[in-house]
Amino acid sequence: MGGVEMEVGILFADVRGFTSLAERQAPDAVAALLNRFYGTAVEILCEHAIIDKLVGDQVMALYLPRVFPGEPAHHMLSDAQALLVAAGYGAERPWVELGIGLDFGDAYVGNVGAGDVKDFTAIGDVVNTAARLQAAATSGEIVCSRRVHDRTDEDTAGNELRELALKGKSEPEIAIVHRMGPGARH
Repeated sequence: MGGVEMEVGILFADVRGFTSLAERQAPDAVAALLNRFYGTAVEILCEHAIIDKLVGDQVMALYLPRVFPGEPAHHMLSDAQALLVAAGYGAERPWVELGIGLDFGDAYVGNVGAGDVKDFTAIGDVVNTAARLQAAATSGEIVCSRRVHDRTDEDTAGNELRELALKGKSEPEIAIVHRMGPGARH
């Protein structure tokens, strides 16, 4: 048990339309799709992040400064883009539809739990905000907080600024939306 409060980047990637997909397909086909998604996410994200969770139809990754070389926010955005490309965005049609949310800030990072059940994770507003940004993303979108965007020094040209009223948050969040659709090149 135990952990530390530190700056961390959080990435959530979620399969869009999963409930209706699971309703239409056999359970083994759904499991095969999830395993392919998880395998793709692990291959891309583990180069710069720690996979925190593979839960249901989503993945949560932690970008910890000084654990991997380079600026975590740059890795977060480039990894999110690589994940969309690997899912088939930019091709005729993606093999899995994803929405991705990114945030960066202070969190408690460490082990939580009770008894024999413990989990290494991050806890804090940054985690909740990244999850809410992911929920606001439509298929082929990366919705990132201003905090992530400011750390990348990336030009906002070609990206949408969106003011979001996120569930449970007292103030609206200004987000930068990167979009990749069928036929898009990134």
